[in-house]
This record gives sequence, C-alpha cells and structure tokens, in this order.
Amino acid sequence: MTLEFDWNLPYPSARSPVFADHCVATSQPLATEAGIAAMRSGGNAVDAALASAITLTVVEPCNNGLGSDAFALIWDGSALHGLNASGRSPRLLDPARYSSAAQMPSLGWHSVTVPGAVSAWSTLSSRFGVLPFHQLFETAIHYAESGFPVGPKTAYFWDRAQRYYRDFPHFLSTFFPDGKPVTPGSRRFLRDHAESLRKIAESKGRAFYEGELAERMVEDAQRHDFPLALDDLSSHRPDWVNPIKMDFEDAQLFEIPPNGQGLMALIALGLLKHLNIKQHPLDSASSIHLQVEAVRYAWQQVAMHLSDPATMRLSVDDLLAPEALKQAAMAIDPSRAQPLPSPMSASPDTVYLTTADRSGMMVSFIQSNFRGFGSGVVVPGTGISLQNRASGFLTDISHPNGIGPGKRPFHTIIPGFAFRQGEPFMSFGVMGGHMQAQGHVQMMIRIIGHGQNPQAASDAPRWHLTESGALALESGFDTNTVEQLRALGHDILLNQPEHLFGGAQLIARHDTGYCAASDHRKEGIAAGF
Repeated sequence: MTLEFDWNLPYPSARSPVFADHCVATSQPLATEAGIAAMRSGGNAVDAALASAITLTVVEPCNNGLGSDAFALIWDGSALHGLNASGRSPRLLDPARYSSAAQMPSLGWHSVTVPGAVSAWSTLSSRFGVLPFHQLFETAIHYAESGFPVGPKTAYFWDRAQRYYRDFPHFLSTFFPDGKPVTPGSRRFLRDHAESLRKIAESKGRAFYEGELAERMVEDAQRHDFPLALDDLSSHRPDWVNPIKMDFEDAQLFEIPPNGQGLMALIALGLLKHLNIKQHPLDSASSIHLQVEAVRYAWQQVAMHLSDPATMRLSVDDLLAPEALKQAAMAIDPSRAQPLPSPMSASPDTVYLTTADRSGMMVSFIQSNFRGFGSGVVVPGTGISLQNRASGFLTDISHPNGIGPGKRPFHTIIPGFAFRQGEPFMSFGVMGGHMQAQGHVQMMIRIIGHGQNPQAASDAPRWHLTESGALALESGFDTNTVEQLRALGHDILLNQPEHLFGGAQLIARHDTGYCAASDHRKEGIAAGF
C-alpha cells in the first residue's frame, strides 16, 4: 500500500521532558535507539555516545560522515575531560596556492583537512568504554547494509544536495545511485559505507589512518592534485585538552578550548554577568538586546584572534581577563544596537548528541562534515564523505587563522557542559554553525538564569545573530518585543528557515536521575530507561 502524507508539522512543539536513570538524546531516532541498545547490553554513557555517533554517519549523512571531525566533553564520575579530534591540513600544503583568492574553497579536496572523528571513536572507547569496539558498529552496519527509512528532515537536506554536488560523480553514485529524489520514508542503502565501517571496527580505527582506507584517500587526493600524504593520516592524533570555563550565577559553563568557538560563548557570558542579565525579564527586548550585543562583541573577538592555539597571539586567559570583560560590558549601550557586520561565515550542518548513565558518567559529543555533506568528495568505493573544514581557514596568512601546513582551522562545532554549585549538572549542545555559541548562551540564560527545564528551554523561540550583523528572530516572540528591538536599532529578519536556529539536545541531572530533552527543530528524540 502506498500512502501520501503531508509532511509539514504545522503546530508548535510541546514535547515532554524524559526522566530516566540512563539517557540518550540525539538528532535522529535510530541513532538514539542505538545508544540505548548499547547501554542495555552493559555499556556505559561513552559506549552509548559512540554507538549513536557511528550510527548517525549512516542515518543522517547530510550532516556528518566517516570523514567528519569531532569534539567531546566527558564527565567520568570524578573529572571533566576534553577531547579535540579535529584534523590538520597536510604538511606539504603550500599556502601561496590560495593567496590570490578572497576565501578558501568550500568544495573539493582543497577544502579538506585530515578527518578526526574515527580517531575520537577509538580513543574514547579505549579510555572509557567497556563494550568491545566492534560491537559499537553493529547497528550502523545493519542500517548501511540492510537499508533504513529516511527521516523527514534528513530527507529534505539529503535531496537538496543532489543539485549542489552535481559535479561530484562519486558523491552522486554513493548517495543518489538511482538518481531518484530522497523522500521521507524512502529506503536507502550505503553498502560501501558498511564495508568501511567493518574495516574500522575490526582494526580499532587503524585501517582509516594507516591501512587500506588511508591508502584510498591518499590516492584520490593525489589524483586531484592535493598534497595529502599517508604520513598526514598516520601521524594524526586527537588531543586531550583541559576544558575552559566561565562562571555564571551559581554555575560554570565549560567549553573545549580553541580551535573551537566555545570561547565565544564564554566571552558573551562573561559580559552578561556584568550586565545583570538575570534582572531582565526572560524574552523581553532588553534581555535579548543585551545578549545579542554580548554575542556581537564575542564574535568579533574570536574572529580576530581564534585559530589553532599554536598560532594565537592572544591567549584564552587574555580574552577572558575579568577586567577586559568588565570594560567591554560597560561599553555596551543598553539603548542602541551596534549592527556591525559579523566577519565570519558558517554552516548549520552538524550532529550533536548527549548521553548519561546511572553511574554518573555524562558525555557531550559533536561531529560534523561542516557544510552539508562536506566537501563533496567521496573516496571511491569507500562511502567516506570528507568534511570541508579547510574552508574555515582564511587566505590571509598574516591572520592567526590564515591557511598554513600542518595546522588546524577555526572550528564552529562545540560540545557544552555545565556545572552547578560545584557539581556536574548538564551535558548539552545546540548544533548549527554560529548558532552553537549563541545557543549555549541562550540555554544558560534560560535554564540557569530563569529556571526553565531543558525541554522548555529547547522549545522556546530563539534569536540568531547572522553573519551580516542582522538579527533573525524565530516565530513565537511577542510582536511588541520585535518592534522594541527594531526601535533599539536591530535589523530584524523574520520568517527565516527553521534550520538557522539550530537543534539542541540536553541532559540535566536532578535528585532522582536525569532529565533529557530533544529539539523539535530536528527529527531526533530523547529516550531512557
């Protein structure tokens, strides 16, 4: 029987928070189920996060893949650990090749850096996991080989990519083998992907960086005159990093240090402390105005200074110096916007997930191909779709984030983690380009500042400071608030696409377990047991 449905969802979400002892929240239901299955079979929160992340490369390939980068924050029950699994540019890369261009390529091999997600999986599993590594791949391999019905939001972005990547034959043969549209509920197979997953699972990731898959990547890169070498892949290692933080009310927000943009959220929160943001009514024009202006300042700071930490000229401590933040906060005009153009571009295409188990372990994990499916490069016969993170570099080599060999670019993807009253409290993220840092600020204001539960904070209408400096407002804000923001000088954008405002997943601790939430702007769910 064939049924035709109207796939629009015309009503505001009123999702319920999920309460359980073990929780998983992801942007795709099949991935959430993979994480739950891992914990039911004896795995912990790290095993659940990895099973979900690996499955997401299959069931939501328009946002991530085997060629993604990844970051994670892990509370292991006694300490918070940070993992930076972003990759570097090739060591033989010549920056002069890009000097005459206004910006870095966003498609093709020259937009690629060494992909780090696979290294995140193997590293996290080795240090914290309890299940055999190969077991984490079972659900993903099943869906890649036996097929899966595509979710409605995934179908929209997947189908749209056919035209965008029309000049990449291996992309088309992998993701559009019959040339037909991808529609909600249509069944898709990724059999090359399944075989690569097996090789990664059996070798604990080594095949991706040293074996057959690495060789295939290098061969394809060289065919396209890109200087990726086997040594670039075999020498890749993710870095354990010390999370950076900012106090806010009785809480602390933790972020991964540069090259990720988590610093942007910390700077903005540091300003808002001095502006007494909690005293302004939630969703009032005055509250939104101050948040936006704090983010605008923070954005400008990271645009000028953030890069691979090896090339930053101002340190994180410099940029978070209390006196500097206080002075910047006092310079914000509560009666007038400063609508300067924002100097960076971004993309909304990322997957974020969070997990927690009864032992107290909590994981905040994010992986991404950056813009859509990424570079458009799919390594022949492997299903490996490569990110386009090199497009995060600048062509101006005098800038700290200028393109260079063996260097990590500016990264938008950030996992978040909050403590409250000195105890681990919330693992969360708001995926989607520069919505991420802005979303972290908005979640902290709502949950810490005003006591909203995680699901309500996720469901609430969001604002988004765009790359042009204009302020996009999601439907749901009071019309008087919109007009007051206009009167303050904000260039207001209404009726913007849903994806501009990102997608949140959150898990918060409470006295008897966890409270999990999942964003209606994505097709995912929070679940637990």
